[in-house]
Amino acid sequence: MGENHLSDLQILKEIAELLNRGTDPYIVLSEVLKKLLHVTGLQTGWIFLIDDSGRLELAAKENLPPALSQSNYTPMCSGDCWCIDRYSDGRLDKATNIIECKRLEDAIERKTGDTRGLTHHATVPLKAGDEKFGILNVGSPFKKHFTNGELALLESVALQIGTALKRIKLTHKDQEIALAAERNRLARDLHDSVNQLLFSLSLTASGGKEMTDKREVKETFGYIQDLAQEALNEMRALIWQLRPRGLEKGIVSALCSYGEMLGLTVNIKVNGVIHLPCAIEEGIWRIGQEALANCKKHSGQSIVDLSIEASETYIMLIFKDKGSGFIYDDTKELPSLGLKSMKNRTKSLAGSFKLKSNPGKGTTVQVKIPF
Repeated sequence: MGENHLSDLQILKEIAELLNRGTDPYIVLSEVLKKLLHVTGLQTGWIFLIDDSGRLELAAKENLPPALSQSNYTPMCSGDCWCIDRYSDGRLDKATNIIECKRLEDAIERKTGDTRGLTHHATVPLKAGDEKFGILNVGSPFKKHFTNGELALLESVALQIGTALKRIKLTHKDQEIALAAERNRLARDLHDSVNQLLFSLSLTASGGKEMTDKREVKETFGYIQDLAQEALNEMRALIWQLRPRGLEKGIVSALCSYGEMLGLTVNIKVNGVIHLPCAIEEGIWRIGQEALANCKKHSGQSIVDLSIEASETYIMLIFKDKGSGFIYDDTKELPSLGLKSMKNRTKSLAGSFKLKSNPGKGTTVQVKIPF
């Protein structure tokens, strides 16, 4: 590994080419880790992504021994380890020899699986400037020491990875901004065109009813007016989903206003100060829309109780109605697209989704999302 300066430059060039190609961090990290092991002759590696709250994610791995890969990689994602501890308290600021891996040491001591001769690894933080993203670990069976040259190469690779992760993060942010702008444009177009046409149709049908004495014609105009009004309500709801007026005033105000638009009374109780990252707020807004729309369509009630509990690390929302309810079996598929959408959005934010419902006793939905 890193026998001379020229080979190191070739390795960095190949790594850079991979990093510049992708925008999915998991695919990029997996490909780069595989390439790094191949060109250096090392056999095993893994990458942890670590967010600002310290939450750990095994984002890429190659050739982990049975001791670390059993039970869907549970040994990698639970318990303490020295490299994570050093990363968290700031001691890990460059490529370092880890004397022994605690996860491997525990596996050997407890005889929980074959380590295939892997006992040590090098570890290096993934950074871009002052921003940290996680850790790169690499090793080989019976290799207990990395030279300064090897560590310098790993540090250069880690810097490339950190820079790429920063680029991907900024790209995704730009895409979110562009998507929000496009939603706003579409919402304006719908409001200025289709929404106004439906409103005009409803007024015309209302006027037509007043201008005729024939019962059949009145009924026809009345039917047209009802259809136009129903379509108008659906269009307003769609515009709300595309461009949530009131979200700039906070999630509580937005959910109250949306419920009012649907004809619901939303009784909200808030515990804690709500200050959310943009992506979390957007996700909760969409989940809340689905919950309120479900209540409007299926509960038969016009009152929804919403409890919001916020802390420094999570937000929990509980939607409760006293409506018709339904028979729910949590071993089976959710009965409506709205509930499925809520659950999927919650899972995409690494949250938990719980549903409770009984005929005649209403429905309760609990969503808890960490951040």
